Amino acid sequence: MQTEHWFLLIGGLMLARGLGASTIMRLPLTAAIVYLAVGLILGPTFLGIFHFNPLKQSAILEVLTEIAVLISLFSAGVKMPVPINAKRWNPPIRLAWLSMTVTVGLVAAFSYFVLGLPIGAGVLLGAVLAPTDPVLATDVQIRHAGDKDQLRFLLTSEAGMNDGSAFPFVMLGLGLLGLHDIGPFGLKWLAIDVLWATIGAVLIGIICGMAVAKVGWMLRSGDEKFEMLDDLVGLGLIAVAYGVCLWANAWGFLAVFFAGVALRHTELILAGAPKDRQGFLEDDMNKSEAAATSPDHTPPLTVSSEALVFKEHLERLSELTLVLLIGGMVYLGEWSWRAVGVALFLFVIARPISVFVGLLGSGVPLKVKAISGWFGVRGIGSVYYLMYAIQHGLQEPIAVELTQITLTVVMLSIFIHGATVKPIMERFWVRK
Repeated sequence: MQTEHWFLLIGGLMLARGLGASTIMRLPLTAAIVYLAVGLILGPTFLGIFHFNPLKQSAILEVLTEIAVLISLFSAGVKMPVPINAKRWNPPIRLAWLSMTVTVGLVAAFSYFVLGLPIGAGVLLGAVLAPTDPVLATDVQIRHAGDKDQLRFLLTSEAGMNDGSAFPFVMLGLGLLGLHDIGPFGLKWLAIDVLWATIGAVLIGIICGMAVAKVGWMLRSGDEKFEMLDDLVGLGLIAVAYGVCLWANAWGFLAVFFAGVALRHTELILAGAPKDRQGFLEDDMNKSEAAATSPDHTPPLTVSSEALVFKEHLERLSELTLVLLIGGMVYLGEWSWRAVGVALFLFVIARPISVFVGLLGSGVPLKVKAISGWFGVRGIGSVYYLMYAIQHGLQEPIAVELTQITLTVVMLSIFIHGATVKPIMERFWVRK
């Protein structure tokens, strides 16, 4: 496709998405299904107008997916109910680490014993497919700051954390394939890739988020006419937190998520937000900002709320572009039943088992566990991890097979989960 064709295609889809937003919301489908269908029609499967080779274009695809995930993680963090409370955050932490580990183990075992892949490739595939996606799963995630629904909170916070908690397993898989130094008996991997990179990322994210919130408060409090470009502040926070983590060899995805959480939490504390009856900060931003506009109050803090709107627009744009490209990568004429088998195993066996194991004894209602076990949406995050592995020297035969499996799983997830999310969530809310 020529440059003008890309402009026409992306522009046309953006216009259709914007003008038909209300119609799409009434459909029992997600917008991602429409984007993927357009990509399949225009791609090598049908018309062959364009073809995007993930192996040859892995470098640019890694950057595009990385940016999309970072923006989505920050948006998820800003929408989290605060403060961070052990009782409230215990279930999603279990999902993000314990359930993640179980999923990686199950997929690795399936890949080794059923598909005949090397154990390193199996671990890597498990790490690629285990994280739930923060970009494509917006229909089952928190919709706005202050949304305290338990199911949405569980799925949103899990997606925000497990994109970072999957990284140690990516490095373990690469290490078992001889592409990363994990040390004798994996001790170096455990010390650096697991402990330091995880704890360091959380601390870096919290420090960056708190610092930005306090500086913003100080500047606004000093001069009511002071204007702050909140969109740039939000993007800057993402870049700084991620950059510090890259420099410190920590997992930047975790840092960006917790930077968003810390930013919002600190802003609400500084604004003197009241607490609800359960002891949580009343984090409905509209109420907080309304209180802040009173004559006796400091000017309103809007970094987290105003930046969130801009980030959600970027999320939609990245979703449209990347899902369209996924459609251009898939060729149904080379359909692999091995890949379909992995998808069915992941959706029907691995994900539900890992969720129930992770939430065992947590007090989460059975219905919430069941829906969480089904909506393990795979998408842009999985594509990023695959491109990351390819860029780190993954052997071509293994890269080809893992690419075919990953794209098939993502495509089926978009269609299957996208077709069931609205009916199931509406039924859940009616019964609730």
